[in-house]
Amino acid sequence: MATYPLGSAKGKWIMVSAILASAMAFIDATALNVVLPSLQKSLNATGTDLFWLLNAYLLMLASLILIGGSLGDKLGRKKIFMAGIVIFIAGSAACGMAPGIIYLIAFRIVQGIGGALMIPGSLSLISSSINEKERGRAIGTWSAVTTIVTMGGPVLGGALADAGLWRFIFFINVPIGLAALIILWFQVPESRDTDVDKAVDIPGAITIALGLALLTFGFLRVPAVGWGSMQVICSLGAGVLFFIAFIVIQRKSRHPMMPLQLFSNLTFSGANLLTFFLYAGLGSGMLFLSLNLVQVQGYSQLQSGLTFLPFTVLMVAIARFAGGLADKYGPRRLLILGPSLAGAGLLVLSFVKQTSGPSDYWTTFFPGIIVFGLGMSFTVAPLTATVMGSVSDHFSGTASGVNNALTRIANVFANAIFGALAVLFFSGVLQAEIKNVPISAKEKQAVVAESANLGNAKVPGIINISQKQRIEKLYHAGFISAYQKILKLSAALGFLAALMAVFFIKDSVVKKE
Repeated sequence: MATYPLGSAKGKWIMVSAILASAMAFIDATALNVVLPSLQKSLNATGTDLFWLLNAYLLMLASLILIGGSLGDKLGRKKIFMAGIVIFIAGSAACGMAPGIIYLIAFRIVQGIGGALMIPGSLSLISSSINEKERGRAIGTWSAVTTIVTMGGPVLGGALADAGLWRFIFFINVPIGLAALIILWFQVPESRDTDVDKAVDIPGAITIALGLALLTFGFLRVPAVGWGSMQVICSLGAGVLFFIAFIVIQRKSRHPMMPLQLFSNLTFSGANLLTFFLYAGLGSGMLFLSLNLVQVQGYSQLQSGLTFLPFTVLMVAIARFAGGLADKYGPRRLLILGPSLAGAGLLVLSFVKQTSGPSDYWTTFFPGIIVFGLGMSFTVAPLTATVMGSVSDHFSGTASGVNNALTRIANVFANAIFGALAVLFFSGVLQAEIKNVPISAKEKQAVVAESANLGNAKVPGIINISQKQRIEKLYHAGFISAYQKILKLSAALGFLAALMAVFFIKDSVVKKE
């Protein structure tokens, strides 16, 4: 199978097409969070509707992404990549024209199907088509540009939300996707491994899709119904059973979609554990930082998005350089340093209390974002290169699918478990402090019940106006207390990720055939 130098015409077109397609998914993921208030008002959506709007895509993506990676390896990476792009832009256009919230949720599911075929394809195409000595630098370039887009998404979303143009978050995917398809069609050669059996593992595909879907659904329902709900218990239990069935099928199948021998490579297993812990910390940290900025600290949606610009600048400056360092010296030291710095940045952010708003940004949130950004800048490219470099080329799509699935599952873990913990922490503060407020037991119960809304908690209408300001201060104090605890837990996950590099990552990577 032919490979190309990064600086060659083919190498450049491969990079451009992979980056353009990835950019669609990352813009969509980060910008959508910012436009939710405008979208909710426009479509008369409830809070539950918004919850499912965000997670319908995530549910489908997590369920099918391993299948997408495996199909690319077996049937042709370019072919499956292009199919994913077509489905994704069709879903995006439909989302932009959705007449109501139910239609929008349904079209987000279509986007998720496209994303599951598209996202693993970008990295597997790079890993299998770029010369081995330059793959770290190539993946560093991909990481830098896609992270710029990811962190720029909230800025774009904030600007469009303020202008009442939330639908353009979806429409913007159409020209980007068409450009990627044209480049792929005319400039990028097909990449497939002729030695791989083209038979598709249908039983494995069904069991892993059902297992991931049920586990994802179970975690996502926790904040709404609690851990003790039969809905959650049955969903998580069934998900675990399907996972066990999947492993049994993979051990016995002649055509496994995820060869289990990949995990006998400690580098591959360790890099994926590092990915899970780091991205769980990243997901929870960024979620609660964003909520804190807008709902408690008084930042506008656009200002909140702009606070992450230093992160973006660092990724531009360092990610490609870090990929080159990993190529030259090995990834181990970078994968210890990077997650440690990311954890330290989250820890610094956890000490920020109530501020005076954006005017205090430089002395409050900025230092932590800088340290956190440095950590992620030194981590992303070496980590991705380590995962992709620890397997043989004909498993590149599968490896990318596994790693991408773990980042999505880590986000579900963060949203569900840390969301439930935040409500618990918030309500605990309220229950302790509300005892000193001279209101009735019924009114106290109504005040504490609002903790489920976290930073968006509103003073109940039954509260006397004389106590309203005091209750609002309690809400702010309770949320900040919860935010600080969640950020400390997120930091701990970053440090745990660094330990995975200490124990599992070697500078000399031995590929598993």
